[in-house]
Amino acid sequence: MQHAILPLSPEAWFRHLFSSQSARDGGVVRRKVRDMERMVGRDAFAAEIRRRGYSAVENAGQIIVFCNAEPVKVVVG
Repeated sequence: MQHAILPLSPEAWFRHLFSSQSARDGGVVRRKVRDMERMVGRDAFAAEIRRRGYSAVENAGQIIVFCNAEPVKVVVG
């Protein structure tokens, strides 16, 4: 039996994203771009990432958030 997933408010979506163990440990989290756009929108997402001092990259429909203030360097690209 499948359960319907109720849409989260933008605040709840951010709370869920940044409450993961990886985020709390300063690691990375990954979400689908379409979910981010649908739940909070690009502008609000970018503002929250900047507010926290984090970085994010997008590739192949995924957004990866580096939950720390360390610089991000592309090693090969």
